[in-house]
Amino acid sequence: MTELGKTLPSKQPGFEPTLRQIPVPAILLVKQLPKSFPKSRKYAQIAASIREAGLIEPLVVARAPGQDGMFILLDGHVRLHVLKEMGHEVVTCLLATDDESFTYNKRISRLATIQEHKMILRAIERGVPEARIAAALNVDVARVRRKRTLLNGICPEAEELLKAKHCPANSFRSLRKMKPLRQIQAAELMIAANNYTVAYSEAILAATDPKDLVDPAVNKAPPGVTREQAERMKDEMASLQKNIKLLEGTLGPDHLRLVVAGRYVERLLTNERINRYLEKNHGDILGEFGRIVVGLSRPEPSSEGRDASEK
Repeated sequence: MTELGKTLPSKQPGFEPTLRQIPVPAILLVKQLPKSFPKSRKYAQIAASIREAGLIEPLVVARAPGQDGMFILLDGHVRLHVLKEMGHEVVTCLLATDDESFTYNKRISRLATIQEHKMILRAIERGVPEARIAAALNVDVARVRRKRTLLNGICPEAEELLKAKHCPANSFRSLRKMKPLRQIQAAELMIAANNYTVAYSEAILAATDPKDLVDPAVNKAPPGVTREQAERMKDEMASLQKNIKLLEGTLGPDHLRLVVAGRYVERLLTNERINRYLEKNHGDILGEFGRIVVGLSRPEPSSEGRDASEK
């Protein structure tokens, strides 16, 4: 609904169905890259990817109002800069049907660590040399090999929990030192805290009971952590895990009831008679109902934006 009491119009496609080849001079920038950015590691990665594999994700543009044949660049400033440096005169673009120049990258999630690992495995299985993968990602071959073996020693259940999370590769090093059940518990703790850092994974490892470790003899507490602190961390972790289990039992049903109730309110507001009655007699309630409907229709923000589409 765009206004209370009015039915939403049928949704129009956000993009034209076919890609377009657009001359570089016809694309207008909405921002300038920092002068130092072309010297950054991220820029080098994107440039290396385009050189090795070509343009994976097209640029997103919209028609420039009042300027026939001109287009506003909505997404892909880094890619366009790289293509210009490579001498491209025409680029592949996806044409948006409006000029909503919000950051499209906010609606796109970066490639998760496990997804990147699987992408590398698939490339290797298809015969792509590790050296070429390293060149496309602008990293050394040793790092590609580490990414290839990322899930060695990780149980399938923990992998499933973390498959869409941006968990640093080194955090899996701590998980490997735990037995499968503890890996699952550790993954749940990381998700509950929304913290996937190496420091947090090492803290969970330090708070892990020796019987839950693959090799208790080689596990050492992080520097600066005393035995008493490690024991206190264990107790706090156990308490947190218990609270997670309690929340899991109520969160799902509560969320379902909330969604069902919200959709019912949305249906009520499509009835003109109900709208008129509420507007005349209960304007405050109508306003609250409107906020509920807007909340239901608002898209969820992604975890992180990114301009580096080619990985």
